Amino acid sequence: MSKIWLNATHKPWLIGIFLLALYPALVLGYVWYHCFISEFKYGRHGSLDAYRHTLASAVVAYTLSPVAVELFTNISEASAGPSDLMDKHNNRIGSNIGLHAQAFAEINVDVIQAVRNGAIKTTNPNQITWMPTLWWEKGLFW
Repeated sequence: MSKIWLNATHKPWLIGIFLLALYPALVLGYVWYHCFISEFKYGRHGSLDAYRHTLASAVVAYTLSPVAVELFTNISEASAGPSDLMDKHNNRIGSNIGLHAQAFAEINVDVIQAVRNGAIKTTNPNQITWMPTLWWEKGLFW
């Protein structure tokens, strides 16, 4: 008789792996859907990029923790280049929005307002930022 490698003791592990893979897919799906329907333009370095980073960070901070946002930011935005500095800046603001949201439905509304109040290359720690228009690159997601 052949051995069955999958048994009841593996079930919790499989569920955990499935949920671990499902979470990023749900977050990305939510964020990309909202990017697709948003008023903001261009995929990289512009207001849409700022919106995407801020919204994703707000969702992760709300559903997991601001610590998760910080860990992911430290991994994915490791350089000191202007684009990564912009992303880090907007991720911190998004994390703060998610941390203080009273309901999930508030997050996108608050992020949209924050981006509308944003500015080019601002250093204000409470204001969303993006690069000058000449840096913008077309693209919806990246």
